[in-house]
Amino acid sequence: MQTEKDESNPKYHARNIQRMLTDVINHAREDINKVSDPKFQALLETSAEVMIGLRTAYEHYEKRTEKVFA
Repeated sequence: MQTEKDESNPKYHARNIQRMLTDVINHAREDINKVSDPKFQALLETSAEVMIGLRTAYEHYEKRTEKVFA
């Protein structure tokens, strides 16, 4: 039986990637207020939104909430 800390368990890696994506999302959003270039601000916000979608896909995999991952 695989444990949650077992490196051969995909859920272990899914959680790690979700955590890393959350860190990058937060960093991108914080940087929006640190720069004055509106185009770069838009790029940071777009990046955060894309990573939120990717993080959601990993969550769906882990929780098996989508048919494709069931």
